[in-house]
Amino acid sequence: MNKGFGKDKQSKELNLRAMAQEFMDGLQRHADMLAFNLASRESVQEKDYKKRSAAPQIMPSGKRHQNFEQMQAYARDLLVRQVINDCLGLAVTALNNSHFFFSLLKESKGSSNFDAETQKIAEERHHHFLNAPIDVKFELLQQNYGVGSDSQTTILNLVIALKALIENNGILKSQMFPEGVNPILEIDLKRLEIEPTKNEAGQPMGRIVNDRKLFRDGEAIVFSDLEIQRTLVTIASFADALFKSIAGYAQSFNKKS
Repeated sequence: MNKGFGKDKQSKELNLRAMAQEFMDGLQRHADMLAFNLASRESVQEKDYKKRSAAPQIMPSGKRHQNFEQMQAYARDLLVRQVINDCLGLAVTALNNSHFFFSLLKESKGSSNFDAETQKIAEERHHHFLNAPIDVKFELLQQNYGVGSDSQTTILNLVIALKALIENNGILKSQMFPEGVNPILEIDLKRLEIEPTKNEAGQPMGRIVNDRKLFRDGEAIVFSDLEIQRTLVTIASFADALFKSIAGYAQSFNKKS
């Protein structure tokens, strides 16, 4: 879907497909970097770590120098935090990028031509959205455009998981949940399930399914290496559905006319 609008006799094109592809390309780089980091951690040897640590011939605080096993655990903790933080950043980017399309479509009533006044109103609405916290972003999409997401709970619970990892050494506390919310952390991680049947070309068929992880008060937030990778798959699935909903929203105006 291409959408053009004019401002001061200049035109600008909003290309949904290009935006979605750029987002997925960036997400792939995150996935590749994570795979590289995990593979590197598996192959590093203690002797290499000792050699590299001693290379400068001086340490800022030698008595605080961590041994190989300590650094393995510390490096992995940092990696988990980084991946979850990156996933949340990517989710916010997908929400923000999508909202701009929704806002323009709503103000123009689905028209492909946007005048300066329409653009101004849409941008004001979008500015408010950009400044909203992530939970409010989901609420605004539902209230203003009727767009929901089955990944909303998982993404908001990743916020709580990250808070536990950063502030409480990975231990979940009921105080981290919003008031009135059942203090059980549910995180659905997407994965590809290969079905026993094949398509007409004889190729295997697959579908995206959820694997649910549950964390309760006092429990440690723990993810396996594969589960960490599946957080990125989960964000990809969320973004793909969100981008497709933009096209559906645009088509809804055609049905009304």
